[in-house]
Amino acid sequence: MAPSSPQAPRLVADVGGTNTRIALFDPARAEFRALSTFINREFARLEDIIALWLEDLAEPTPETCCIAVAAPPSADRVIMSNMDWSFSCSELASAFGFTRFHRLNDFEANAYALPHLGDSERQQLFPGRGEPRGRLATVGPGTGLGGAFLDRIDGIPHSFACEPGHMGLAPGNDLELDIFRLLLPRHGNIYCELLISGPGLVRLYQALGEVRGVSTRDIAPAELSRAALAREDSLCVLALETFCALLGSACGDFLLATGSYGGLYLAGGIIPGMIDFIGSSAFHARMLEKGAMGDILSGVPVYIITTGQPGLIGAAHAPWH
Repeated sequence: MAPSSPQAPRLVADVGGTNTRIALFDPARAEFRALSTFINREFARLEDIIALWLEDLAEPTPETCCIAVAAPPSADRVIMSNMDWSFSCSELASAFGFTRFHRLNDFEANAYALPHLGDSERQQLFPGRGEPRGRLATVGPGTGLGGAFLDRIDGIPHSFACEPGHMGLAPGNDLELDIFRLLLPRHGNIYCELLISGPGLVRLYQALGEVRGVSTRDIAPAELSRAALAREDSLCVLALETFCALLGSACGDFLLATGSYGGLYLAGGIIPGMIDFIGSSAFHARMLEKGAMGDILSGVPVYIITTGQPGLIGAAHAPWH
């Protein structure tokens, strides 16, 4: 079957652990149409969501489809990380008649979105120095800590999914050293997302309580962040400050490991709500504390992705390789 035109509308989807967003992207007009959001737990399969969306689409079924999925990179069979969905890419394409089908990891899609983010979809946190050049990187804490970088090869963007959440993490001050001493015997390895993630933020809070001899309470990551941002609980504030410092260290390592000096984009649902807190934290100083490479990293501008749908934007603009 002949491939469809690059200017043909494509079905784009961002399939997360909780919600699935689907839209029709029209490259000729650079616009999204028929954007809908579905709650995953109300459906048995991704295919059921796509079928329902297509039933309500007031125009012909698109022949091309690109979806971003919160799942590790794989071949044909996709097994999602945070829910019990799996599907075959070839079978899904055949079922709906897609002549072109492309599946991205969620952070691959975030990386493809970076050059296309408008001023209303990102906010600069630190300007960097000079004219930024080179690869772009995105890192985001959520259930874990995801990341990817974007390079151009012969003028064509290529996104590469990475696993910064499983990089090693080192303490940067005496307090963090006390936390690591406490947690290392329990976990055997202190890796990034153990502490730099939603569950990691709570783990930091609980560990700080033990280190400081202060009682803690059962608390969800969102409530912990809220209490810290409102300055209602000093231990929550300290946990979030430590979280930001460790995130800065991890981001600096990720930029160096991938050679991404064109810009760093922080992603994730909790990040846009704490822009001022991150800006006044030790995040940037710790990102730059990389010995002789600190001066290079000081030239990297840092942004926060503020749009709620970078996955859709990335799926819309991902090239057909």
